[in-house]
Amino acid sequence: MIYSLVARFSFFLLLLISTFSFAQPAQVAIVIDDIGYRMTDKNVLNIPGKVTFAVLPHTPFGERIAKVANARNQEVILHIPMESTLGKKLGPGALTSDMDEKALRQSLTKSLEEVPFAVGINNHMGSHLTTLTEPMIWTMQFLKDNNMLFLDSVTSPNSLGKAIANQLGVPVMSRHVFLDNHLNHDYIAGQFKQLIRKAKKNQVAIAIAHPHPQTVESLSRLIPQLKQNNIELVPLSSLYLREHTNLAPSISAE
Repeated sequence: MIYSLVARFSFFLLLLISTFSFAQPAQVAIVIDDIGYRMTDKNVLNIPGKVTFAVLPHTPFGERIAKVANARNQEVILHIPMESTLGKKLGPGALTSDMDEKALRQSLTKSLEEVPFAVGINNHMGSHLTTLTEPMIWTMQFLKDNNMLFLDSVTSPNSLGKAIANQLGVPVMSRHVFLDNHLNHDYIAGQFKQLIRKAKKNQVAIAIAHPHPQTVESLSRLIPQLKQNNIELVPLSSLYLREHTNLAPSISAE
């Protein structure tokens, strides 16, 4: 009799979890990178919904835009320049392979002091630095010490960011889609469809875009499609919580 009651309770519990899992809409995060150098970057604030803003440190307009976004209860992360394989100019607040741990932490501290409400960082460029063990360990330890997350922009297929973050217990996610590698609406719309497909398949997906006028205009037109497809646009940190509950399926590469 007791076994029968336990079995019946277990069945209904599994049914409830299954129903809840399927009832939840899929969720996406859209992160706008490279904010801070141009006055027109402020137009990203007009994009509808809970977009996440990735602000470059120590730029003419980054801090100002970040404060407005934060006042509107929109999420902000720091877009930290990291050394690339192509030797591109990085700008202020950059992390490079010739830094020791002290210099790297000092740089990150200075960037965070400018935008203290940032919930995490992602990498600007970084195709070289994200492949190096020690700089990634130091970066992730800094994030752990400050209760911040890491979004790997995946500028290199050999990035160690996610693996090291997982080892150190740092909340971490990876970008799935770049929306605006080409600045025309048809291309951006095609990438947005890819984002929708990934979200429907995996329940969560992350896109990165940039503060180009064409991107702002296109996203303002495209974001309503998410609701039409039963997909929620949520802040990046909310997506992490969703992705790491037992109710969310694992993310596939496709």
